[in-house]
Amino acid sequence: MDIQRQYPRIIYPLPSLVTTRRSHGPQQNGEIAGESFPMTGGGGGSTRRPATAARSRWRPSASSEPEPDARRAAAAARRRGRGDHGPLRLMDVSPRTLAFLGLASFALMSVAFVAYTGGWWEEVEAEGAATLRTVMRSVTPLPAPRMMDLAQFQGDHKESLYWGTYRPNVYLGIRSRTPLSLIAGLMWIGLKNGQYFLRHVCQDSDELSTYGWTAHNGRDYGHQVLVDHGLFLTTSFLKEKGEGSGYGGDWAVRLDANCERSSISDAQGSTTHLFFYIADESGKSITMGSHVPSSRGSVLLASGSHDEIDDWELYLRSEDNLEIHRAGFKSTTMHNLSDLVQQAVATNAMQTGNLNLPDMTEDSSNIMIYQVSIKTPAQIDIVFLSGSASKNPTVEERISKLTGPMLSARLESKQKEFEERYDQIFNVNNKIDSKELSVGRAALSNLLGGVGYFYGQSKIALPKGFTQKNGDKYIPYWPAALYTAVPSRSFFPRGFLWDEGFHQLVIWRWDVHISMDIIGHWLDLLNSDGWIPREQILGAEALSKVPEEFVLQYPSNGNPPTLFLAIRDLASGIHAKQFSDDEAEKISTFLERAYIRLNSWFQWFNSTQSGKYEGTFYWHGRDNMTTRELNPKTLTSGLDDYPRASHPNDEERHVDLRCWMLLATNCIRSIAEFLKMDSALEKDYYKMSNQLSDFGTLNKWHLDDKIGAYFDYGNHTEKVRLRWYDVQDKDTMRQELLRETLQPPQLQLVPHVGYVSLFPFMMGAIPPESWVLEKQLDLISNTSMLWTDYGLRSLSRTSSIYMKRNTEHDPPYWRGAIWINMNYMILSALHHYSHEDGPYKGRAGELYDKLRSNLIRNIVKNYDETGFFWENFDQKNKGKGKGARSFTGWTSLLVLIMAESYPTLHR
Repeated sequence: MDIQRQYPRIIYPLPSLVTTRRSHGPQQNGEIAGESFPMTGGGGGSTRRPATAARSRWRPSASSEPEPDARRAAAAARRRGRGDHGPLRLMDVSPRTLAFLGLASFALMSVAFVAYTGGWWEEVEAEGAATLRTVMRSVTPLPAPRMMDLAQFQGDHKESLYWGTYRPNVYLGIRSRTPLSLIAGLMWIGLKNGQYFLRHVCQDSDELSTYGWTAHNGRDYGHQVLVDHGLFLTTSFLKEKGEGSGYGGDWAVRLDANCERSSISDAQGSTTHLFFYIADESGKSITMGSHVPSSRGSVLLASGSHDEIDDWELYLRSEDNLEIHRAGFKSTTMHNLSDLVQQAVATNAMQTGNLNLPDMTEDSSNIMIYQVSIKTPAQIDIVFLSGSASKNPTVEERISKLTGPMLSARLESKQKEFEERYDQIFNVNNKIDSKELSVGRAALSNLLGGVGYFYGQSKIALPKGFTQKNGDKYIPYWPAALYTAVPSRSFFPRGFLWDEGFHQLVIWRWDVHISMDIIGHWLDLLNSDGWIPREQILGAEALSKVPEEFVLQYPSNGNPPTLFLAIRDLASGIHAKQFSDDEAEKISTFLERAYIRLNSWFQWFNSTQSGKYEGTFYWHGRDNMTTRELNPKTLTSGLDDYPRASHPNDEERHVDLRCWMLLATNCIRSIAEFLKMDSALEKDYYKMSNQLSDFGTLNKWHLDDKIGAYFDYGNHTEKVRLRWYDVQDKDTMRQELLRETLQPPQLQLVPHVGYVSLFPFMMGAIPPESWVLEKQLDLISNTSMLWTDYGLRSLSRTSSIYMKRNTEHDPPYWRGAIWINMNYMILSALHHYSHEDGPYKGRAGELYDKLRSNLIRNIVKNYDETGFFWENFDQKNKGKGKGARSFTGWTSLLVLIMAESYPTLHR
């Protein structure tokens, strides 16, 4: 996958051991159970980072976690591919528009450089004006109207999405969709093997039995279950706009805590320590509540004011006995909240022997943390009131509506609404059993509950040899917001361009307005060249999860334009009258605004990823100098270590990229037809669509007639291996695993059957009557090649590189494992061909039924056994989940597989 998704193993030091000696008398409430407790948290420097690997994002393993050769892979992808060959030519826009855009672009570039570089350009200009222009353009917004300025994203729509669980990296985190927000969240102290651990940031090292949303509607309701070594926590979120509410409305969180009695030691009793915090990113001070509860009823915890919502108040209500301790801090950063709490509790524990916050606040604190110590079982309701003040007569009524029995009734009603809406939209009741139904709801909920809001600036790498005066080797993108789903809350809690198109295939079917909002945010990230940074690391909280050496984004590196999958569906859905009149009107307006941006994005691919011959494409950026990789990676393709030509050069032709370009041209052409555009640009897209759809040309460039499989083309030899060499390193000899080429490469088709081979099939580019279609079905169904009882392998067992390591520290990734996004696309094609008249219609239907059943059964089985959705699945070990757990991402396509709902890939 993406280069910034491959990280080396980085082990961060644990916090110092805190040891407290005390008498062995009876334990008091809140005191330390035992003599020592090494506390570990989930934030900043106190986190033990997981082992890391490919995908330009951490790739955990269910068993061992080998260290990848990430540094060399990163270096390979940084090398800019040549883009001077003949792309398919399109007229960009009319001459008048082009002139306007050119002037606007130059003006914006100039402003951007003055703002972002502080004079660095003077040195670069001396080196060459061409380099200066290239760098300037890479950090200049596309001079076109912004998607998020559309009227449909303002007013009620914008306010309805103001608050949400938009901090997916923590177990429960709430913020608004604004750059400087009030944020709130949950921490707790867990007990494992007699030691206390602070929980906050989602991380697999916490070893929770399960965590995730079992219900979430993406707007105003969510229910989450967390199981931590005998501690059972459920978190419920509800948002309402009522009389007296300020902008965005009020929200409530219900915390239910219970303990498994058999897991509770006598020393610990059943005391559970929960921490709820509220903080102001703008730095405004927060007023601490006036008193600690001595009796039941609502308690004012904190109050303050915020520019967008005016006065606000935070209340707590519980019918159970509880003890509250507090602490206040002043800080301009929010990614280190775990450290603040951990240090405060540990220090107080050393001084007093109590596992409590110190009941102290710093002057002008903008972070307030409340420790609630309870005997389980217990229930706590926390209410945030916007636009309010204590003297407001509606406050008590609003608190009552969002706590106690009235909150119980509202949560029950919301849960019922969620289930009914799920059944109505996906209509799966007659297609799956009840157990599978609950897993499908959880998949959707985790995807929606993982939607986050981020704000910040990407860091764009400078050309090799250039640095800023302060030594930085990057220049910042413009400040930008991103509202997006994330692949995994624990490992990848930020936006990934390649993943997001698959996410939106699910989300648009659930809530097309949320989906357009997300896609609009992504399209607004296009720079003046038509490029989007592939991994979005925006803001300190997101940045804290990524090792520094993998933060930089490279404007020469692409990523599959999967957003076209969802955008094409929206355009086709209007034609098919799938939407209400109001939805259709807003989608039409959206597509009209998006057209120039989609054109620029396409043109970036067409000009930078072109092949040597017209109509051919290849992923630029492969390392043609490496001696350490068995097969140089193609990280930009999203398929990382999938085998390509052994010796990269500009003669390469990549069949998957050709198919992505076909999808893009068909999508833009469909939009132009729908909008009744009759320009030279639309005619060029019509021509290109026909050219890329030409079956004869596809076969000429990529088909092996004997096997009936589609392959990449390039400078290749199968006679390569990794072997140990003695290498002189100054005064010592060391061994290094290097590639040995036993036979000179030659230009040829690259004979590796796998996902890449099936791309023309996935995209419906093969006529239903063609013998080539029969060959695709043969490849899919062959158990010696791709077929398993759990899904289709990414690479055939007959491949010389099947399950081979790419370097000493780089285990196979897309070399055999089962990936749900590609299986979904293959399943979509089988479904399509099973409904197309032709000699292979029946066989396609049979394979479709078997593959669909295998995929559903295996994902559900893994979820039931482990409590998680997984990144990929082991084709050798009975379909066991692999990679990142708590990876909802494109594994949530399970919902569409169950519903038999597939993208529009075919004209």
